[in-house]
Order: sequence, then C-alpha cells, then structure tokens
Amino acid sequence: MISLQPSKGHLLIAEPSIIGDMSFNRSVVLLADHTEQGSIGFIMNKPLEYLLSDLVPEIEKEFTIYNGGPVEQDNLYFIHKVPELIPNSVEISNGIYWGGDFSSVPELILQQKITPSEIRFFLGYSGWDSQQLDEELKANSWVIVKNTYEKNIISKAYDTFWKEKMIELGGDYMLWSNAPENPAYN
Repeated sequence: MISLQPSKGHLLIAEPSIIGDMSFNRSVVLLADHTEQGSIGFIMNKPLEYLLSDLVPEIEKEFTIYNGGPVEQDNLYFIHKVPELIPNSVEISNGIYWGGDFSSVPELILQQKITPSEIRFFLGYSGWDSQQLDEELKANSWVIVKNTYEKNIISKAYDTFWKEKMIELGGDYMLWSNAPENPAYN
C-alpha cells in the first residue's frame, strides 16, 4: 500500500508483514532525507539500553539512545528542534533538524539549555540506496504517512508508537495493533 510518495519529514510505518527483522519489525522511521541517490531515516521507537552518558562520559544527564537503524551503528546521530543553539543543523521539516556541530551539545546539555524533549540521539541510521526504498514500497514493506507530530515527534513516547499508527491506519491494520510481536506466541 503506497499512500504517499517518500519525502523528507514523512514517516515510514513498518507493515505488519516485516517479521523477524530486528531493526525494522514494528518500526516507525522518520525520513531525514530522500533524493534520487537514496534515503536516510531514523527509527523513532527502538530505545537501546545505553544512555548518552555511557557514550559521552562528561554528560551526566540521562538521555536515552535509540537504535537509528542498521547502518553505521558505531556512530552517534541526533535530531533536535533547537537550531539556534546547534550551528550547522539541517532542517528535515517543520522545525525538526538533523545534526549540526556536536561539540557544543555536551555543554548545552550540562547547562540545561537542551532537554530530552528537544533532542534525540541514535546509534546508526536507516539507509536505502537509489531505488531501494521504492522497491520496498512496491513490496508493501512500508506505509508512508505525514508526520502530524511535527517537531514534537522528538518527545513522542516510543513504546506505543507503532501500535498507535496501526490504529490510525484503520481497517485490517487495527487487527495487527493487538497482535503479539511474534505471531508464534498467538
């Protein structure tokens, strides 16, 4: 079901048929970029057991780290809504920004000028080569929806995110909203 065309700022909602894929099963991905060369996004609902302080010891605040996707999982990425504080940020859409000069981020966090509701950190990202995402859309792996949360997606609760999107899509998707993550448990 291709509902919209991929565009930066849109959400990719994993179809219930994606089973067994540890990265994308029940994922909600924010597309940070989409061009003819490929697409980049961040999984918004897969927290890891790490905190930012585990990776950047001088930051003693508890910021959850999310699994951004299976590409470059040894690199830290971030999205935020404070471009006036983080130089060189790139707007994704509607007040959501990607990256920027990380060197200023630890001090801004320590000074409490950036809070967890304004920034989200990821290990890795989700990436698709040219035409790869289009092929996955044709194979009904994803549904594309507008990001109605806009910049508030950063503070969106992760644990019910996919289920909420299934309910919003309605029809047969509503049945999947209550199905166990592993259908063998049914």
